[in-house]
Amino acid sequence: MTLPNKLTVGRMILSPIFFILYVFTVRSESILLQGMVALWVIQIISEVSDVLDGHVARKYNLVSDMGKIMDPFSDVISRVTYFVCFTYTGLMPLWALMIILWREFSIMFIRMVLAKEGTALAAKWGGKAKAVFYFISGIFGLFVLTMKSLGSLAYMAELTMISRILFILAALSSLLSFIEYFVLFLKTDTMKQFIRE
Repeated sequence: MTLPNKLTVGRMILSPIFFILYVFTVRSESILLQGMVALWVIQIISEVSDVLDGHVARKYNLVSDMGKIMDPFSDVISRVTYFVCFTYTGLMPLWALMIILWREFSIMFIRMVLAKEGTALAAKWGGKAKAVFYFISGIFGLFVLTMKSLGSLAYMAELTMISRILFILAALSSLLSFIEYFVLFLKTDTMKQFIRE
């Protein structure tokens, strides 16, 4: 297994660890500071590995078909995991989570269909904007929880509101990204053939 693929698999393994730790750390009555530190470590490792696996694969010519499939899949597993966690504790609106889930599963389906035909859809500006909002909202969500664990109540209502806005922007950018991908998908030979059939 190549180094980029090892980084990708590592990110997938960290996702359930993040979820289990989150459930035990973020409780209704209190938030454990030690757990928050561990969540930050996992989050940072996941985000850094996401950047590194693609960079290493391209730089050292280690791009593989398996890596092309695993990388976006591990991204979905990682991001959806922490969005589910934030929804579980009320930071993220449920409807925003559902938009993101619908988008991610739909895009995975489109990628599987195109992969069967040997075609790939490259990420456009919408996908990149979505990735940025996913990252920022996830980091800010952890920041809000960290402030709560420290017992800081100053501006907590405002911080929580900003967090919810960021999650909503993440969901909206996710929806726009899906529309962009779907329009490209409609133009592929695979889709044109399906329409003719």
